[in-house]
Amino acid sequence: MLSVLLFLAACSTDKPAAPVVAAPPPTQQRTLTLAGYTTPREAYGKAILPAFAKHWKEKTGEDLKFEESYQGSGAQARAVKEGFEADVVALSLDPDVKVIEDAGLITHDWRSGATAGIVTRSIAVIAVREGNPKHITDWNDLGRKDVEVLTPNVRTSGGAMWNVLAIWGAGTRGHAGIKAGDEAGATALLQGVLARVSVMDKGARESIVNFEKGIGDAAVTYENEVLVAKKEGEKMDYVVPPSTILIENPVAVVDTYAKKHGNEAVAAEFVAFLNTPEAQKAFAEYGLRPVDESLTPPGLPKPEDTFTIRDVGGWAAAKTKVFDKGGVYDQAAPTGK
Repeated sequence: MLSVLLFLAACSTDKPAAPVVAAPPPTQQRTLTLAGYTTPREAYGKAILPAFAKHWKEKTGEDLKFEESYQGSGAQARAVKEGFEADVVALSLDPDVKVIEDAGLITHDWRSGATAGIVTRSIAVIAVREGNPKHITDWNDLGRKDVEVLTPNVRTSGGAMWNVLAIWGAGTRGHAGIKAGDEAGATALLQGVLARVSVMDKGARESIVNFEKGIGDAAVTYENEVLVAKKEGEKMDYVVPPSTILIENPVAVVDTYAKKHGNEAVAAEFVAFLNTPEAQKAFAEYGLRPVDESLTPPGLPKPEDTFTIRDVGGWAAAKTKVFDKGGVYDQAAPTGK
């Protein structure tokens, strides 16, 4: 018995066991789905999304993952309308956002901010081979028989709609050899260009990729598509016609889906972030023109006459007059285009 007591006494002098420390909880992760048109893919993927993920992590402690989808703006709008559950859409033009809005998926006034929902701008230009061997200077040069043209399909691409409006609008404003106010002449100008189109891709990016592959002598496209291609070493130049349209690209929270995913706050913050100087500078690095004009990179060409969608009656009027069945585009487009 004495030996047992001595053993117990000895044990009582041992150091107490170290307390069990619970492992820290795993870092929370959230996923935000972005549905975009093809043109700003690099700006978002390489610059904007990583910058916002860092911002969100610092603010909330959450890791933020992005699911990205890019295709022609019109096709993207239809995909979201038909069930692709994007939290945010970044599209080429207002009517494509309206498709989603009219489907009841966007229920707030996404145009209410200082920039009316617009986060980037560009202009419609003509991509040409290095050195401009065809000596293209204006829209009417694209109607020449020795020029093969690329432009996307207006039924799938917002960029294609901007291209058509740039050409037709310039004609109605008295450029490219057309008398101001001569809508029939402007339609004939567009008809001449479309007659020279060899390939109509689904989106602006696919169109410029085909041009990079050597197809065509000229491509009607966003200015930033050419700037991105040149940045990546592609051999091409671009011509800014004397009259062209200012392209304005909207972004909106798809609040029905964002609410379903519990992403309302992060989606709203992301859209607000796109108008910060940090994001606007990043867009500019990839050839887009910032909505904050003070951040526009020096050296970008300034057209003689830059007009907006409002100068051609606004989107509702333009869609009816130019793109509805029997409108300007149908009158000008060759059969099957």
